[in-house]
Amino acid sequence: MKKEMLINVSQPEECRIAIIEDGLLEELYIERASADNLVGNIYKGRIVNLEPSIQAAFVDFGVGRNGFLHISDVESQYFRQGGYDPSKPIGEDRPSKDDDKDGDEKRGDGRPSRRQRPGARPRVKPPIQEIFKRGDEVLVQVIKEGMGTKGPTLSTYISIPGRYLVLMPALGRLGVSRKIEDDAVRRKLRDTLLELNPPKGLGFIVRTAGIDRHQKELSRDMAYLLRLWKVIVRRIKTHPAPIDIYEESDMIIRTIRDIFNSDVDAIYIDQPAAYERAKEFLQLVMPRFVNRLHLYEGKEPLFHKYKLESEIGRIHKREVPLRAGGSIVIDQTEALVAIDVNSGTFRTDDSAEESAYRMNVQAAKEIARQLRLRDLGGVIVNDFIDMRKEKHRRGLERVLRDAMKRDRARTKILRTSPFGLIEMTRQRIRPSLKRSVYADCPCCNGRAVVKTAESMSIEVIRMLMLASQQPHISRVTVRVNDEVASYLNNRKRKDIHQLENEGGMTVQILGSEDLYPEHLELDCRDDKGQEISLGLATK
Repeated sequence: MKKEMLINVSQPEECRIAIIEDGLLEELYIERASADNLVGNIYKGRIVNLEPSIQAAFVDFGVGRNGFLHISDVESQYFRQGGYDPSKPIGEDRPSKDDDKDGDEKRGDGRPSRRQRPGARPRVKPPIQEIFKRGDEVLVQVIKEGMGTKGPTLSTYISIPGRYLVLMPALGRLGVSRKIEDDAVRRKLRDTLLELNPPKGLGFIVRTAGIDRHQKELSRDMAYLLRLWKVIVRRIKTHPAPIDIYEESDMIIRTIRDIFNSDVDAIYIDQPAAYERAKEFLQLVMPRFVNRLHLYEGKEPLFHKYKLESEIGRIHKREVPLRAGGSIVIDQTEALVAIDVNSGTFRTDDSAEESAYRMNVQAAKEIARQLRLRDLGGVIVNDFIDMRKEKHRRGLERVLRDAMKRDRARTKILRTSPFGLIEMTRQRIRPSLKRSVYADCPCCNGRAVVKTAESMSIEVIRMLMLASQQPHISRVTVRVNDEVASYLNNRKRKDIHQLENEGGMTVQILGSEDLYPEHLELDCRDDKGQEISLGLATK
């Protein structure tokens, strides 16, 4: 299998990174220069409000929008005896803990797992109003972008990723990523980490990229993270809140750091400055792989050469055709994502049950791919074709779980419901690709439908009936879309004439193609030309 990473930064406003396997687009990352990309950044903030009813605090961390900090994201240092001391950052002079025999684990969002050992008494956190008060300073990291009217989600569990290790000061001990399942590999990595003699009180976790790495490589990564942490501690002590303490690398460095491994055959970058920046990073952390980095100098645009533009265009479509026939239909709402599987022209010589199973297996693999490409998160409901046999239902669940394993976002998949639905959740870190690229339509306000000319005409007549009851109105001018005006002048002319007689007024209907379908504007005047309000908001 040939795996390549393509980095397109020919347009300064946008950076796009595609991962392709044997010519098929498997992962896509897009970042706009105009967008606030705060996830991973560390700030020294100030508590500005406490909400005991939802056990949350709102933090001013200097970006113009207050962040949301829930009690579950407050690290234990903040409610130890003696209270919170902003002069002592987490991880500094903390007592070290014994190495976790079960292996410390990293959550998908980079924070330490709070899962308790069997038989251990659960830690009870005090109410948030007893931990903080207004004006307190707090060290936070952005773990989720703000969406709509909601501000960014914050956590006091600080996580700083390197190439092979993650520095987690709040953890206070050593561990191995949960994604590494082999017990022998886990023990070997933990022993290697212990041999590096990390400072007491700081926590480190070995990433999946650290498998089969030499001790020297892990040592170099640890030294880099320790130098960075010393700089962060110095900034925390010398700068008052709110202030930014640490900013994540740009998307190119971040993606190479987190995704690139020996399986990637080549990296192509189409901009010289970005190429030099990536080359410098690789020489520093992965010198063995520098020869896999290439500057693309072809005349044809990079993504066009690999026929990705048409594929990216299809990402935003509602319906996704499947290769063997059939399709999946993806509808994104505010609360959840609904995915429907349609058999379409898919047919086999087998029974209807076997055909449904084969169709569902294809759809499950494509669903996992589309969720990655579109970066859809939250609650996802998959409506597969009904199957009667239990072995087919269990088999489909396994296929979907296996397909989702390569997803870097944290996911949870439930068993098939009595209605034949498979419900799942996928970690939502930032708005989906669709929300990032598109704005709501001003005509339909994101509903994807507009009122018909008949519906708008009925609304106009209701408004004219109201105007006819006002004794001082002598002239009404109605401005609507051209199609609505045509409907009123042709099919509602008799009703309008009757209202003119009853109200002693004249009505003028003006239509324009430039007005959107639901535009409705009434201008009411008396016999002296003075404007009279109906007391209702018009569109």
